[in-house]
Amino acid sequence: MTQIQVVEKILSANDRIADENRAMLDAAGVFALNLMASPGAGKTSLIEQTVKHLSNRLRIGVIDGDIATSLDAERAAAAGAVSMQINTGGDCHLDAVMLHSALASFSLNDIDLLIVENVGNLICPANFRLGTHKSVLIASIPEGDDKPYKYPGIYRGVDTLVINKIDLLPYVPFDMENFQRGVEILNPGLLTFPLSCRTAEGLEPWLTWITESCS
Repeated sequence: MTQIQVVEKILSANDRIADENRAMLDAAGVFALNLMASPGAGKTSLIEQTVKHLSNRLRIGVIDGDIATSLDAERAAAAGAVSMQINTGGDCHLDAVMLHSALASFSLNDIDLLIVENVGNLICPANFRLGTHKSVLIASIPEGDDKPYKYPGIYRGVDTLVINKIDLLPYVPFDMENFQRGVEILNPGLLTFPLSCRTAEGLEPWLTWITESCS
């Protein structure tokens, strides 16, 4: 019982800060995404493609969360985004307090879209609201079609799903029907974008959705 109460207090405090983060974003007119995925699913690749195709229409900022290094933030900056790194020092997720500190030193008035790249993990990030407008999960074909069944929490809680690396479907055993059935059980009608960051197949609907969300 004590453990449950402690967890509830932690999440309640996090939610209060998340609400403050949302207020900051709204005041600046910034649309924000929380990008979650397992390591290697393609979070940074999707950010690169998004910045590459939309930087002529939108001012884009990226806040990158990682346990260590600034490699992904550097990739976002090289693509043309205003980027910032958060190193969690071992924590397996970003939380609202970490994002709040980053937002306080980020020039929100100079961007239209903020993409927060969460730490690669299919468990912890699902439990901590950040205050972004949408939570996006990236699944990738090489991970296998069983992930909605094995990690229901993160699939149940997101607003949007990207299925990345569809160019590998002819080469990797992946039952799309089984995968989508699991997603539908957990999150009926979930907005889904099958695409490939490598070939750009299916990328246009994703870009259109972001553009319309920022307008």
